[in-house]
Amino acid sequence: MNPEANLIFIISLLLGTTITISSNHWIMAWTGLEMNTLAILPLISKSHHPRAIEAATKYFLTQSAASALVLFSSMTNAWHTGQWDITQLTHPTSSLILTSAIAMKLGLVPFHFWFPEVLQGSPLTTGLLLSTIMKLPPIALLYMTSHSLNPTLLTTLAILSTALGGWMGLNQTQIRKVLAFSSISHLGWMAIIIVYNPKLTLLNFYLYAMMTATIFLTLNTIKVLKLSTLMTAWTKIPSLNAMLLLTLLSLAGLPPLTGFLPKWLIIQELTKQDMAPAATLISLLSLLSLFFYLRLAYCTTITLPPHTTNHMKQWRTNKSTSTMIAILTTMSVMHLPISPMILTIV
Repeated sequence: MNPEANLIFIISLLLGTTITISSNHWIMAWTGLEMNTLAILPLISKSHHPRAIEAATKYFLTQSAASALVLFSSMTNAWHTGQWDITQLTHPTSSLILTSAIAMKLGLVPFHFWFPEVLQGSPLTTGLLLSTIMKLPPIALLYMTSHSLNPTLLTTLAILSTALGGWMGLNQTQIRKVLAFSSISHLGWMAIIIVYNPKLTLLNFYLYAMMTATIFLTLNTIKVLKLSTLMTAWTKIPSLNAMLLLTLLSLAGLPPLTGFLPKWLIIQELTKQDMAPAATLISLLSLLSLFFYLRLAYCTTITLPPHTTNHMKQWRTNKSTSTMIAILTTMSVMHLPISPMILTIV
């Protein structure tokens, strides 16, 4: 793609995100969401591969439907209350429609079917944008309307998302699909706590975005898209593969690493809210996703491939790892010891 065109799309993406996050009026928030959708479409379909075109079409149709529902929800609220302010979404029907629209935009169960397909048809860099920055505006809207959302509905969606995200990721061999189901599972953790402690949702999202960015950038560096090629990629940059192992375990939420922090805080908050059964259930369901993270980690570094493999060994590269990946990896692995400081900020 032409670098100038690429720059315009990236700037439009950032502008759309900023408009939605900083707006008070529903129409401005909707405009930002539309800008986001239109800016990402060329980035999804830039390879001109049939799968990429299919992914862009699916993305466009889903996001258009979700945007229409956002508009419908805000108009229903304005009709009943006379308020166009985002924080004044008080009508129960409007809240219900908005929750469905945001679930569709994020890819929460039962509106999750588009996300793995779109991520599979996109390049790794576009997949990174779809998994991180494109999730920010809908989460910001949930954050602003969190006081009027239905807790039972969100808890149900969250538990279903964690269950299906873990369950459907078990059998995948394409890494982008595994990361898509991982994203759906993490969104479940964010959705369950948004009503009770919205700041925890934001903290969870920031840490998730940081760890996912590390994984996508690492995979982009070693040029790996499926498990069979991941097995032989250790010969390229062994040190980077070792760090990828730690980042995957961090994303799984294992205790000495950064990813444990949001899970720990969410379980603590749910227990305070007398929701110990929900906390137990979502913790047990996250074991499903732990299995496929361990499978990825095993393929990454722990095992050497057998000699019968069909893939040739890759030559070790002399180029150094980018500073961005080094910083992100360090943060993805070592934030837990400074959690008291993070908690004072939150």
